Amino acid sequence: MGKNKKFVEAITSMSEDFAKWYTDIVKKAELVDYSSVKGCMIIRPYGYAIWENIQKDLDGRLKATGHENVYMPIFIPESLLQKEKDHVEGFAPEVAWVTHGGTEELTEKLCVRPTSETLFCEHYAKIVQSYNDLPKLYNQWCSVVRWEKTTRPFLRTTEFLWQEGHTVHATPEEAQKETIDMLNVYADLCEQTLAIPVIKGQKTEKEKFAGASATYTIESLMHDGKALQSGTSHNFGDNFAKAFGIQYTDKNGTLQYVHQTSWGVTTRLIGAIIMVHGDDSGLVLPPRIAPIQVVIVPIAQHKEGVLDKANELKDKIAKVARVKLDDSDKMPGWKFNEYEMKGVPVRLEVGPKDIENNQVVLVRRDTREKAVVSMDELEEKLSALLEDIQKSLLEKARTLRDEKTYVAHNMEEFKETADNKSGFIKAMWCGSRECEEKIKEIAGTTSRCIPFEQEHIEDKCVCCGKEAKHMVYWGKAY
Repeated sequence: MGKNKKFVEAITSMSEDFAKWYTDIVKKAELVDYSSVKGCMIIRPYGYAIWENIQKDLDGRLKATGHENVYMPIFIPESLLQKEKDHVEGFAPEVAWVTHGGTEELTEKLCVRPTSETLFCEHYAKIVQSYNDLPKLYNQWCSVVRWEKTTRPFLRTTEFLWQEGHTVHATPEEAQKETIDMLNVYADLCEQTLAIPVIKGQKTEKEKFAGASATYTIESLMHDGKALQSGTSHNFGDNFAKAFGIQYTDKNGTLQYVHQTSWGVTTRLIGAIIMVHGDDSGLVLPPRIAPIQVVIVPIAQHKEGVLDKANELKDKIAKVARVKLDDSDKMPGWKFNEYEMKGVPVRLEVGPKDIENNQVVLVRRDTREKAVVSMDELEEKLSALLEDIQKSLLEKARTLRDEKTYVAHNMEEFKETADNKSGFIKAMWCGSRECEEKIKEIAGTTSRCIPFEQEHIEDKCVCCGKEAKHMVYWGKAY
């Protein structure tokens, strides 16, 4: 028992130190390890398996909506990056540069891609000539590098994995539809697969992507009340098209500029899963992305027939779930702790008495509730249980978010809420950058988004008292 107790104590309590709790989980659940380069992480097999499940789900959604995968180079010439002024200014502080090839200095510096807009633009300028070439709906899965000052595994790292979609369209209307459609794809991924509820909306002018006409976002709330930007979708209008000369001949023979979009989600989503669903015993994984959905722990496995039955059950369960049988010689209590730490949704216990009674014990990770189930009904009961866990995790996260969402009618109320409570603050805004910056200065919060679902709280801006234009979600964020 001493060993089991120590295993659990290895995680710092969430209420004691949330940042330390998070770091303990990513290390002890064997999601990542630190590398010799600051801010770069080694994604271990279990962490990568979670990413693969997210990737598979999203890749299916992208292909179902007509998108094709491509791959662009990792290096961008300096002259190419500088073609779109706002874009290069926005990324300048984060860019990593290659100045030498072997021992020779390069005639032109190469940027290690922080994002690939310029590469896609260069390519599109070559291949788009006529309206018949449009639209182009491309996506790439890759890694990008951004030289971050403060790093934390999954949430903010120097190199991270992501997908970046880049599309070109004939009209502004088509580009706008694509931008919103992709935001909805991300929202569905988060809610249906990751069990994370999100707020959909538009970023303010101050917070939009460098070079975009408009940026849209899905914002989620972590257990500690901080917001996390979980995915973004950008409408570029014809800004990049004019900088890169991407034109097509329309049906009337007139030369027109294309309209573009880009959108992406990253391995940051794994950080969101940890911080939305995790508890003091470790990870809690939604079944749809859990690498192992059911773990079989044999009880008294040295006794005759126990391992044979466990293997038989494994084959049976494999038809409906991702299953693992742990037949190692570790004590059952140690195994319980280990798979709780790893967030496996369901634990199945089977021992001599269970075999005698043609039953198993199922324990769900999210609530720790136990149920005795007949072996004859196992597949059906397991499928229903996994669905129930998925649904319950979303409902629990939505309840927590709603409990941590506050309303502020004036600046005094806003500051008091920001100082004493953690979560989203809904408040009216006049639309001026001055007020946005003043709110950050006074309360330490940033605008998260102007939600599509607007509410009328007051006629006046929470900051200056002038006529309000929007209701905005504000918060402290990762």
